Amino acid sequence: MRELFAVALPGLEPLVAAELDALGLGPGKVVPGGVGFRGDWAALIAANLHLRTATRVLVRLAEFPAHSFALLSKRMTDIAWEDLFPPHAPVRLAVRATAHKSRLYHTGAIAERVHLAVAARLGAHVELAHPHDDGEDDPEASSTHSTVLLVIRLERDRCTVSVDSSGDPLHRRGYRLATAKAPLRPTLAAALLAAVGWRPGEPLLDPFCGSGTIAIEAALIAHGKPAGALRDFSCARWPALAAAYPALRKAAASLTQEPCPYAPIVASDRDEGAVAAARANAQRAGVDGAIAFAVRPFAACEPFSARGLLLTNPPYGLRVGRARTLRDLYAHIGHVLRDRFPAWRAALLCPPDLRVTVGVALRPVLSTRTGGLAVELALAEQTRADVRARG
Repeated sequence: MRELFAVALPGLEPLVAAELDALGLGPGKVVPGGVGFRGDWAALIAANLHLRTATRVLVRLAEFPAHSFALLSKRMTDIAWEDLFPPHAPVRLAVRATAHKSRLYHTGAIAERVHLAVAARLGAHVELAHPHDDGEDDPEASSTHSTVLLVIRLERDRCTVSVDSSGDPLHRRGYRLATAKAPLRPTLAAALLAAVGWRPGEPLLDPFCGSGTIAIEAALIAHGKPAGALRDFSCARWPALAAAYPALRKAAASLTQEPCPYAPIVASDRDEGAVAAARANAQRAGVDGAIAFAVRPFAACEPFSARGLLLTNPPYGLRVGRARTLRDLYAHIGHVLRDRFPAWRAALLCPPDLRVTVGVALRPVLSTRTGGLAVELALAEQTRADVRARG
């Protein structure tokens, strides 16, 4: 059994822990930044393949005291790096180092020692690259699998060495080659669905669908498709795992849930280009037949069932609008919700200062950061307070 760690966006850690439990990989230990758990190679591949809300999965390689650079270099050289790098192949390494309350505090110098130790152990030239960019705006088509990411953490003179097994961040599902403005990470979209307790039997509407991420993630859940079905992971090339990887991945795929009957999923946007991108992404994901797309402004949206969930990521932030315009938009959203969707649940991902302008009693159920902004998912179980009294 190995020490594994599922990295998560701030606020998403409990959702990742719940996913691990559902996969039979728990219990996990929730800490800021992710969830620690134990498992074998099969568990590692299953986590990469199935986790919808995690950013990446790390494997702990070593933990030791490191109060000097000499000791750090010695212990780094002792690690069996040949288990991670294919023989006779170019070695490209990225090191992400952090230090807290430790005598070794210069992260650049720490990364340099790690780089030299790996090269010394392998007896080969090792290129030091920049760490993977986990940014949500990077096109999936431009990502690379050739770099191995090491995560080095020094805490009170104790060093923890981990290797990233995912390669590209797990939000790069492989289907989102076309994006609209301010695209939502698929991992965060899946987290929104989980946080509000959505199930495929509940009708779903996203009226600001952008590139379609919320609707596509919902359709993937309804179809029982693994989150990572369209991509591979860097651990597939590790010499220690490469031979067993195909069989282990096939076994992990068997954990997929059977498709279930699901209610309609509708995605709309006033931007024709955004809807075209959403359709293309849904087609790549293999769920285009499960989603009804429409080009229409929010003002034209109508409920298509007596009850359902309106879940959306409306425009916010400096990239897409000005403050006064946004306040007017959110007030309009509240008006439409109260007037047309009184029996529906409604949830918005937005900054707290915009939530209060909606005029609907929205309860925060999740707080995180996206695009450099603090945002919260706020939920109304019904958008008009007197619905229950009126029956």
